[in-house]
Amino acid sequence: MSLFKARDWWSTVLGEKEEFDQGCLCLADVDNSGSGQDKIIVGSFMGYLRIFNPHPVKTGDGAQAEDLLLEVHLRDPILQVEVGKFVSGTEMLHLAVLHSRKLCVYSVSGTLGNVEHGNQYQLKLMYEHNLQRTAFNMTYGSFGGVKGRDLICIQSMDGMLMVFEQESYAFGRFLPGSLLPGPLAYSSRTDSFITVSSCRQVESYKYQVLAFATDADKKQETEQQKLGSGKRLVVDWALNIGEQALDICIVSFNQSASSVFVLGERNFFCLKDNGQIRFMKKLDCSPSCFLPYCSVSEGTINTLIGNHKNMLHVYQDVTLKWATQLPHIPVAVRVGCFQDLKGVIVTLSDDGRLQCSYLGTDPSLFQAPKVESRELNYDELDVELKELQRIIKVVKSQGIWPMPEKENDLKVDAMVSSNFDPVSQATDVEIGTDVVPSITVQVTLQNRIVLPKVKLSIYVQPPLVLTCDQFTFEFLAPEMISTVSFSVYLKKSYTPSDLEGNAVVSYSRPTGTPRVVQCKFRLPLKLICLPGQASKTANHKLTIDTNQSPVSLPSLFPGFANQSDDDQVNVMGFRFLGGSRVTLLASKTSQRYRIQSEQFEDLWLITNELILRLQKYFEKQGIKDFASSFSGSIPLQEYFELIDHHFELRINGEKLEELLSERAVQFRAIQRRLLTRFKDKTPAPLQHLDVLLDGTYKQVIALADAVEENQGNLFQAFTKLKSATHLMILLIGLWQKLSADQIAILEAAFLPLQEDMQELGWEETVDAAISHLLKTCLSKSSKEQALNLSSQLNIPKDTSRLKKHITLLCDRLAKGGRLCLSNDAAAPQTMVMPGGCTPIPESDLEERSVEQDSTELFTNHRHLIAETPVPEVSSLQGVSE
Repeated sequence: MSLFKARDWWSTVLGEKEEFDQGCLCLADVDNSGSGQDKIIVGSFMGYLRIFNPHPVKTGDGAQAEDLLLEVHLRDPILQVEVGKFVSGTEMLHLAVLHSRKLCVYSVSGTLGNVEHGNQYQLKLMYEHNLQRTAFNMTYGSFGGVKGRDLICIQSMDGMLMVFEQESYAFGRFLPGSLLPGPLAYSSRTDSFITVSSCRQVESYKYQVLAFATDADKKQETEQQKLGSGKRLVVDWALNIGEQALDICIVSFNQSASSVFVLGERNFFCLKDNGQIRFMKKLDCSPSCFLPYCSVSEGTINTLIGNHKNMLHVYQDVTLKWATQLPHIPVAVRVGCFQDLKGVIVTLSDDGRLQCSYLGTDPSLFQAPKVESRELNYDELDVELKELQRIIKVVKSQGIWPMPEKENDLKVDAMVSSNFDPVSQATDVEIGTDVVPSITVQVTLQNRIVLPKVKLSIYVQPPLVLTCDQFTFEFLAPEMISTVSFSVYLKKSYTPSDLEGNAVVSYSRPTGTPRVVQCKFRLPLKLICLPGQASKTANHKLTIDTNQSPVSLPSLFPGFANQSDDDQVNVMGFRFLGGSRVTLLASKTSQRYRIQSEQFEDLWLITNELILRLQKYFEKQGIKDFASSFSGSIPLQEYFELIDHHFELRINGEKLEELLSERAVQFRAIQRRLLTRFKDKTPAPLQHLDVLLDGTYKQVIALADAVEENQGNLFQAFTKLKSATHLMILLIGLWQKLSADQIAILEAAFLPLQEDMQELGWEETVDAAISHLLKTCLSKSSKEQALNLSSQLNIPKDTSRLKKHITLLCDRLAKGGRLCLSNDAAAPQTMVMPGGCTPIPESDLEERSVEQDSTELFTNHRHLIAETPVPEVSSLQGVSE
């Protein structure tokens, strides 16, 4: 039993498939019994009027037959019911029922019964008004300060207020600027009507102003209003609340002060008589109805607010005092007195669930049974404790995660075809005159258990594209085999950063546990590269050393051998689709290979392919101790040029987007000016605004094209930067003979992003990762480890800091530093590093000293090649001959 559920005192369900709204519920002593007990009056959109007098035998009972005093079908839909002094000559209460085209006032009277069936109640029509306009809602009160009677004001769907002085029609006024009707209430203290217009502002109209304003026979202004005879209807005060209102209530503190409560779609407001905000409260849930009432605390107001989560909240001003759960969503809420029980909450749902409830808690009659006391056997407890400790040790030794199964639920295999597709699948390519081939990749899935929904996703590095990258399978029986095929081709005229693809399969086991299986495949070099002419000169050169005798290049690259130069077994040329060339040379006498190209990033794919093919070649020969190394200087200058180019494009993109935003704001401002001029009844000269609009439009289009072009260039620059980064990681690994785990740490630091974005770019991410390595595993002292990194990554002003950190990283690795993520490795490495490590610079002066010290070790690689040529590598004299 929950403490926060509304306690059901009496409830019933009204009719079948009937609909109700907030105006369909009213509580009052409608039969003028004088007992002070309220009756529940409910009207439905089906035209049924019901009056209840709840008398539950015990709490929570449903409605009995005698609880229903009266049920009448009035045929027309009932929009609202109210009880007041609506009949002249008497101060007795009468019932007003609002239909869409009619207002009826009834007298409800009871006759004492002489038999066991009880009293009899009758509904007598006192008078009715046929409406010329469709009604929306109504309010009542002592308009104009009349005594002893209530007047009725009806608001129509087109915004007209119709005032009825009991049996006679008084006048009608259109609200200025009305588009849609809103909630309506009457404040007796200020003698004014308060509503919320379609402009989302609370508006107050004095009754005297309404009464003396020009009569409204039609919505348009009459000639008398235009000429000035008669008074225009003006608003007393208005307050913009910025949202549509659901209901309005007027509550008086005392005779000298009252408050206007407005329930909005997201907030509820408390206003003073003059329209100033007393307080407001933002609601967590969408409200459905509310009811303010005076609090027991002086100067405060309690408010009942129902919402669409079946909750009823009690607020004292803006403080939540109680929350209770209802069995339905209330559309109307009232507080009444039944059987001398004051403060009963009556709620009505839109489907006719009527409930009387109260707040509080019912006492629980459950009592926990007494526990039988028994003597403790401490010897048995010691034995049980030792057994549990033994089990805990076994679990710790085995690990908390379950061991992987010997056989996976799903096997994934990928096979790349050895030949190109007979008919290329390449479409919309942007590569000059070269014929772009495509190659087929076949992925096979075999399940061990039933898997209802399996999703396969394929990923390759751009600008490589797939003919299809998403597949869905259903394995309804075990040991099923499914095969899919797709083609891969190069779409743009620059090289991808890697030829490796990834097939990712995601599924859920029968227990609901999600699983992911990956299978990697490698695309052939010939997909993006053709045999080319070897070049004698190149701007960028790399030399790779090995511990085995040189291998004939045609045997390593059989698909790229030139038939016309059979004697040149140590020289081979490559031409990428798009035009760039790479030359590979093998030394005749030494164990070296040289790769050279005009573009630094183009060296990566050929260098990586060379090392992979050498490893595979020597594995087939049975040689297991093959190793390659790099003894030259790390080409940081060339790498830094690519970083600067990529960063410059990012800055240009930011400037272009900012300029485009300014021009768009200017374009909208000119549009507003022109729209104002065109709407003006007295035409005014445009003052060349149309010319300015056309020029601004052309600038917006040009800037949008420039932004799109810059994004394409930035994407291409990021791909080239990734290729150069792969090459740098490979050279550092060969240079320092790093293990696979250390290379993985470098890849995580230098290649953290799969996609470069303006908000989070490569430069700031890599700088943070390298700074972390320099302050942990590559740190010199504990002081450096204590330095904290910034929690927010922002685009830097320039790349100088990043380049200094990369230089410092290479310097630390050159002096014996090792990459590791364990806590033990984060200890200072001053004792094990020969020559010591340079500490992280704390100032610009210290950074300059580090840069000067590192200049001798990391010089420009172009100059190094020119000054210290490799004599063992054969020249290209044979090619020239």
